[in-house]
Amino acid sequence: MPARSAPPSGSDTGCTIRAFAPADWEAVWPVLRNEFRSGESHPHDPAIGIDEAHRAWIEAPQATFVAEDRGGVIVGTYLIKPNQPGLGAHVCNCGYIVAPEARGRGIGRAMCAHSLAEARRLGYRAMQYNLVVATNTGAKALWDRMGFSTVGRLPGAFRHPRHGFVDAFVMFRDLTE
Repeated sequence: MPARSAPPSGSDTGCTIRAFAPADWEAVWPVLRNEFRSGESHPHDPAIGIDEAHRAWIEAPQATFVAEDRGGVIVGTYLIKPNQPGLGAHVCNCGYIVAPEARGRGIGRAMCAHSLAEARRLGYRAMQYNLVVATNTGAKALWDRMGFSTVGRLPGAFRHPRHGFVDAFVMFRDLTE
């Protein structure tokens, strides 16, 4: 598939989105650790260790990106990978985390826009989110605004630390339009 132009950088939010570099791990790990420990939105074990987190967020995905503020501080990260192997590999999956102190500044939206462009550049035909936690209303609303459709509801699919078993949504967006 021919290469397409580079994805947008996120500059309208005051952040720059770029490929993860090994030197970024020292700043990315605390962002991941904080989110995973909260148990609010990602299915990773809250007690995940640094090596397992590195494998899951850096080594296993096709690519990982970071969002930096104007001062060069990493304020978010996302990964992109095939949602399924083989005959389902034309659909990608992404995971996003914004540092708590950077929320509400458009970083998540910028990373989503970047990931949509990156997914198209990589030749994906669609993007699917498998587990959008129902209590994560901010993320659900953002994905709706970004053109994703809710294609399924999974009753009690996420074990939330405060709310118990809560529903999760499967969300999908065609990238061929």
